[in-house]
Amino acid sequence: MNEKQRFVWFIFLRVMVVSLFLVATIILDIKEPESFGENTLSGLIQLFVVTYLFSIISLVILRYSRFSAQFRQTFAYAQIIWDLVLITILFLLTGGISSPFSFLYILSIINASVFLSRKEAVYTSSLCAILYGAILDLHYYGKLGYFGLSQVPALQYGSKYLFYTMFVNILAFFLTAFLTGYLAERVRKSEHALLEKEIDYEELERLNSSIVSNLDSGLLTVNTMGKIRVFNRYVTELTGMSQEEAYDRPLPEIIPGFDYIQEEGFILQRGEIEYQPPYGGRMTLGFKTVPFFDKGGGRAGIIVSLQDNTRLKTMEADLKKADRLAAIGELSAHIAHEIRNPLASISGSVQLIAQGAKIDDDDKKLLEIVLRETSRLNDLIGDFLEYARPGNPLKIPILLKHFLTELISLLRTDPRFESVLIQNECPDNMTLDLDRDQFQQVFWNLLGNAAEAMPAGGRITVSAEILVGEILGIIPGNVAKITVSDNGKGMSKEDLKRVFEPFFTTKPGGTGLGLATVYRIVESHAGVILVDSALEQGTTFTIYLPIAMT
Repeated sequence: MNEKQRFVWFIFLRVMVVSLFLVATIILDIKEPESFGENTLSGLIQLFVVTYLFSIISLVILRYSRFSAQFRQTFAYAQIIWDLVLITILFLLTGGISSPFSFLYILSIINASVFLSRKEAVYTSSLCAILYGAILDLHYYGKLGYFGLSQVPALQYGSKYLFYTMFVNILAFFLTAFLTGYLAERVRKSEHALLEKEIDYEELERLNSSIVSNLDSGLLTVNTMGKIRVFNRYVTELTGMSQEEAYDRPLPEIIPGFDYIQEEGFILQRGEIEYQPPYGGRMTLGFKTVPFFDKGGGRAGIIVSLQDNTRLKTMEADLKKADRLAAIGELSAHIAHEIRNPLASISGSVQLIAQGAKIDDDDKKLLEIVLRETSRLNDLIGDFLEYARPGNPLKIPILLKHFLTELISLLRTDPRFESVLIQNECPDNMTLDLDRDQFQQVFWNLLGNAAEAMPAGGRITVSAEILVGEILGIIPGNVAKITVSDNGKGMSKEDLKRVFEPFFTTKPGGTGLGLATVYRIVESHAGVILVDSALEQGTTFTIYLPIAMT
């Protein structure tokens, strides 16, 4: 109960006491009209009316005033002074020494103890003792006739009774002051300590809620029965389910594939699971579990921390692929260098032999085969070198749509594109800084592969757009997104994993260096190329290239 609530309670108590006394007075006046004079009853009613008005004003002040420490002290003094005045007048109007309402002074002392301090309670009890003693003395000596108090009843009681009554009441006043003052101080200290604890707990709760809700990883708790109790905002976004919806449901039901730790598993554990979020795609979630315990030290459940490792796994796979491609590229360069020189010697020697006059026709055909295969081998070595040692890109501004239009017109002469429709949906004014020759090779390979995937004909769509913001956590800033998609036969998941590896091909007679070279060229432009494909559903290659900030 705060200070304002205490004031309201004591104002209500005062009103109730006065109301009960008013009712008792009216009943007594009806039964025994001679007990109260007309002036006495009228004075009592006026006193009650003033008391109600003062109480109403007090409640209004409490309702609409700022409850500062200074205001609280001033208001408490006003309440105590008013109560003393009210009780004193009531005591006078109800018979003085014969009045049964001297105990009401104790209420003022209690108020002083509760609202102020023990010292003020002692001061109040002293003032009550002075007022009470003065009224009894003045009544005894006949000085209160103005209030209608006759000296006769006081003389009938006698001085001994008067002294005894005064001593008992004043002693009760001071005992009440000391006792209630002590108890009130204890209560105030307890409330202050409790308030400090409440503030600490509120701060801890707010801090805990803020930390948990703003973590960039998932955090949830599971009880010993495997039922979810709490999880944070990250898990809500991950699962698309609020905590209220997930509460008391099994964890594997919310995150399929997650085997929570049972009785013997209350130890630190780490692992990874594959998860398919409701908004699509697949994720690799890393998890760590630790036990938590109740107040008695018993096992209460486990805390599960979730981390999205999808990007990390992608980057790890890219790094492994880059290392593998670099090693293969370096090996290819050495092989090409070692083979090209003897291959040139073989080709030259065969040409000289073929020019001899004594070579019959059958031998010439064999020599032509040797020359043709030597030329093909030389082309393959050239591809090796082109892949292994791509030149630094010489970037110039290129209007992408116009560049692709020219390339598509050249491809019309290729028989692979006879029944293939190529749609150029790039923006008219999109300009990129590219190496023209290298990206001509990129699109030549991508469009050629798409056409070969549609031997019966189909559609190839080339589109582009500018994206704002970080892509894949790899390319900062704005990027250009270029997609080349077809509706051909597609690729299997196993082929997708190796599609950019050198020497990997699914085409008869293919070298497996086309897409590997595309990968290296895009990489040399500080870009990223991704592929998405499914059998009988087509293939889409997506290139992300950084755009210089202007």
